[in-house]
Amino acid sequence: MSIDVRPAVVFEDVRAVIGPKSPTSNVCWCLSYRIPSKLNNELRGTARGEYVAELCRAELSPGVLAYDDETPVGWAAIAPRADTSFARNRKIPQVDELPVWSLWCIRVRPGHRKQGISHALIDGAVEFAREHGAPAVEAYPLDSGDAKVDLTMAYPGIRKNFERAGFSKAADTTSVLAGHPRILMRLDLS
Repeated sequence: MSIDVRPAVVFEDVRAVIGPKSPTSNVCWCLSYRIPSKLNNELRGTARGEYVAELCRAELSPGVLAYDDETPVGWAAIAPRADTSFARNRKIPQVDELPVWSLWCIRVRPGHRKQGISHALIDGAVEFAREHGAPAVEAYPLDSGDAKVDLTMAYPGIRKNFERAGFSKAADTTSVLAGHPRILMRLDLS
């Protein structure tokens, strides 16, 4: 299998990976860290997908997609931290004033897991950020050790996958997800 990671500009492909089975469902669509919580709470049903469709048409796409041939099989959300709620997050610290990018969600479609797609997504998201001038990329994965993580709550990724991609722990956080602490990891792109 050859995985190709590309900017997420085709809305139907984004929908295939992170959209709900029912278009009126109120699933995340990977908006909860991207937009202010008030707007996130106001967007209901089909309005959520319509908002993401607009993001896919923007100059800077909302993330990257992994493709197996032409089938979208994975998603990673990445953006400048200043454009996300991480810029104001009280549980995940800001290490310094560097205009870093945040990589906060990795999703691999069922039936395509355990094939290295999450690794390709991390690498592809880092390359996307580098191409857009990011000096560094941050991630906020679970520090779960060898403990099993519920796949629904594994969206921020796990520490060992980011270490494998060259990220280093930069700070502890007070954020806990699914019973696991999250840490701030960073990859310098200079």
